[in-house]
Amino acid sequence: MSLRTRTRRLLAWSALAVAGALALSGCGAITTGSPAASNSADGGFQVADYIQKRVDDGEPLRIKLSYHDPSLAFATPIKAGMEKAGKEFGVDVQLIGPTGGDAAKQVSELQTLIQQQAVDGLAVSSASSDALKPVIAQAYEAGIPIISFNTDNPDSDQMAFVGQDLVGSGEAEAKELVSVLGEGATGKVVVFSLDTGAGWSHDRFSGFEAGIKGSGLEIVGPVNVGNEPSAAYNIVESTMTGQSGVVAIAGLDCCSTTAAAKWVDQSGNAGKITMVGFDLLSATAGYIKDGVQSFTISQNPSEQGYQAVKVLADFLQKGTPIESVDTGAQFITKANLAEATVED
Repeated sequence: MSLRTRTRRLLAWSALAVAGALALSGCGAITTGSPAASNSADGGFQVADYIQKRVDDGEPLRIKLSYHDPSLAFATPIKAGMEKAGKEFGVDVQLIGPTGGDAAKQVSELQTLIQQQAVDGLAVSSASSDALKPVIAQAYEAGIPIISFNTDNPDSDQMAFVGQDLVGSGEAEAKELVSVLGEGATGKVVVFSLDTGAGWSHDRFSGFEAGIKGSGLEIVGPVNVGNEPSAAYNIVESTMTGQSGVVAIAGLDCCSTTAAAKWVDQSGNAGKITMVGFDLLSATAGYIKDGVQSFTISQNPSEQGYQAVKVLADFLQKGTPIESVDTGAQFITKANLAEATVED
């Protein structure tokens, strides 16, 4: 049976399997809203002829992960996981993407790969969900298996999502913060993000808002800090200078978290303002160890890189159904810091 035939049948089975799994899993389930699942039963997706030929000829498959900003520290463990999977499954892998998070450049790079038939499987982490929807559709229509990883794009033609439930993780951060502050706590919580316009940031912040609702705490932000460390610190500093009654600061990502924690430390507010955030960079681990930061949430970037490659490789090599993978959310505190894996 050819890969194309298996594709049609297995994607149909996959749609039923995913629907059942989500119905059973309830709270925290990843939902992509992917047309691939709904269209698969009528043969909507067909593997491109050139990809089919490479599979039939036993040529090494070319799988590329397009990350919205490879210059970020978070990209390092993603690349490590990707390369591990590449060796394990015998595929050529590459981490690509625009330095600085330029959505137009990311779209252009992906369009070139599609037009030149230079890729056999794609995983994308969107610099901008709206900007990438058309190029995701272009890849899907061209017969290139395409998924999202790290940042979900639920209204696109992605065939699955590999990563953390962003809304759920934001809500978990807020609820844990409320617990740390204690029942009846009041005051302001300032929220920082390295890119407030990004879809992942919006999703995580919407979850954070839901988790804070009804607690008596007031959210300020989200405040955009960008991804340049010194500039991010200066924005945190100027923002905090204009605030009063702040009881907590929350970062929505690796870099706004470290910038805000640095300010808490250097301003002498450790122990006075509760600091929480995301990802476990070496700087974050130091702040947790020193009591500057109460907790961080790891989203296991190495596993995201690994699973993104695995999902695509298994589909192309074995005809395994493409399904979403939740890489989870792990709370890291001083109590379990020694057992945690630093992400840079």
